[in-house]
Amino acid sequence: MDLFHEDNVQTAGEPTPRRLFVYNGGFLTQRRLRRILKLSGYQISLGLPGPDDLVGVWGKSPTSHRGEKIAADRDTEILRVEDAPLRSLFPGAKGEPPVGLFLDHKGVHFDPSTPSELETLLATHPLDDAALLNRARGCIARIKDAHLTKYAANPLDVAPPDPGYVLVIDQTRGDASVTASGAGDAHFKEMLVMAQEEHPGARVLIKTHPETQNGIRPGYFSEADCNERISLWDQPISPWVLFEGAVGVYTLSSQMGFEAIYAGHKPRVFGQPFYSGWGLTQDERPVPRRHRQLTKAQLFAASMMLYARWYDPYRDRLGELEDVISQLEAETRAWREDHQGWTGHGIRLWKRHHFQAFFGRYKRMRFGTGRGEHRPALTWGIKNGPEGSTRIEDGFLRSRGLGAELVPPLSMICDRSGIYYDPTHASDMEAYIAARESLRPDQDLRAQKLIERLRAQGLSKYNLGGDQPELPEGHLILVPGQVEDDASILLGTDEIKTNRALLEAARAANPDAKIIYKPHPDVLTGLRDGKVDDADQIADVVLENADMAWLLEQVQEVWTMTSLTGFEALLRGCKVTTLGAPFYAGWGLTNDLGKVPLRRQAEVSLQGLVHAALIDAPRYLDPMTGLPCSVEVAVERLSEGKLPRRGLANRLLSKTQGVFASRASLWR
Repeated sequence: MDLFHEDNVQTAGEPTPRRLFVYNGGFLTQRRLRRILKLSGYQISLGLPGPDDLVGVWGKSPTSHRGEKIAADRDTEILRVEDAPLRSLFPGAKGEPPVGLFLDHKGVHFDPSTPSELETLLATHPLDDAALLNRARGCIARIKDAHLTKYAANPLDVAPPDPGYVLVIDQTRGDASVTASGAGDAHFKEMLVMAQEEHPGARVLIKTHPETQNGIRPGYFSEADCNERISLWDQPISPWVLFEGAVGVYTLSSQMGFEAIYAGHKPRVFGQPFYSGWGLTQDERPVPRRHRQLTKAQLFAASMMLYARWYDPYRDRLGELEDVISQLEAETRAWREDHQGWTGHGIRLWKRHHFQAFFGRYKRMRFGTGRGEHRPALTWGIKNGPEGSTRIEDGFLRSRGLGAELVPPLSMICDRSGIYYDPTHASDMEAYIAARESLRPDQDLRAQKLIERLRAQGLSKYNLGGDQPELPEGHLILVPGQVEDDASILLGTDEIKTNRALLEAARAANPDAKIIYKPHPDVLTGLRDGKVDDADQIADVVLENADMAWLLEQVQEVWTMTSLTGFEALLRGCKVTTLGAPFYAGWGLTNDLGKVPLRRQAEVSLQGLVHAALIDAPRYLDPMTGLPCSVEVAVERLSEGKLPRRGLANRLLSKTQGVFASRASLWR
């Protein structure tokens, strides 16, 4: 019989499923596992298989013999299922669903007794597609940058051991990959001895398995193996940090050996894992049939991109490895920044529920002074907060609707150094931008695709839509109005501080141009200051309800104090003149008439600026799944309009807020 009616619904693009009979409870209880299998063309079933059916077995688990016996008795093919090397934040034993699977009709990737589909792929596939290998190199770099691994919830603020050690990797006792290699205690002891003999005088660091650290399963090493030269590292840490300080890496069959290859090591391997035998490892017990020499990119592309099945939870479909990396980047960043919990300061009541969703996923936020355990502080904008607060502001792809009308944001920017609109102090945003003076090919391509998507979808910060009126002919200069008590104006301008002064400066410098003035939407609603009563006497056209994204595609130039419109104009190829010091000024992309901080010395491409401002700096929250997400998912939600609607209470509260708005509010 077939199980779980909701999983049996066929959607467009899915293959007609093949029945997969299982005899392990995990296949029945893990919804994500069932969904990946369904999307891959398999339907979980109970009973006895027929001649055209399959038996599903979890790797070489203790329950695998059940399925193996039935498959042998009924002459049925077996599908072996295992977790992919990028799995989740936490071990599966804690209930965390996987983001990817290895599915194999021939064997198990870690069992050398029978060539698996992965081994066959590595041995026979040409692996000569330049585009595929370039993608592989980009994915490797992103995984390293984000410190991703099988269980990615590792803090980055742990002081690493002093460099110069030999890294010996422990595994959980009875691990199926150890057993499949015909190994046990003696082989781990041999590995430890060899590490000492081959690196005389060097310290030896034994890295315990995450499940051992969490008390789930014991390892092969313990404190009994330690002495003045050998020590255990039994606390969470990124493997990529440990690789940096290691002079050698020793493993039996751990996935960390696979990762060590991409960290620049040639690990010494004492088992027979899938990554050994291809010229990238020193093999104590080589598999005789593996003779091919592969590059790192080829090994990675075959195992992680051609063989693995990856799940995209935002779109409920199978996806590419890049999608999974983006997901894990967002989730691990959220965990690393939020797992200690936050105290929120200067955060209005209506925002607090949304802040819990954004920053309280792993430990609920507290608001106000807070009591008990020490927590880092999160303070809105430049409002008063504890010393050392992380400052928080809306991101640049915010919503469909205004913050002043209490529409919650899809993106927020946390800054531990300052805040992006305050040029009087250095900020994390400046550091992000300066770091993107050079981009890898994959980073450049990602930013370029993002720019193209924003332009094609006509997206901006608030995405209010609007009219597309007929415009005058000639050189068109857009002057966007701002809220005059906005913090970016109070902190980031010198002589020009009002919309009238901005209009007059633009007109004086461009007497023959056609100047279009667009008042700020918060000013038009009466919620904020900045009205210019006689704007039509200075500008040629005043547009109150024009679609900003459309308008930026029509004009040739933008003059602004500090408006985000200047950044959006750069995305659309416009010349931008600034009379203040917005975050995007001073990097060689704008004509700067205001006082820009001298510390902004890097010359950054548009793609570099976009990568910093829209990929590196913000955090995004998917309103559909409630998960941290990538900028690409946020853009998709904005373009499709799949966003929560503002209720009557919020609309009434926004009107009340307009009555009491003041300089101190610092809302934009």
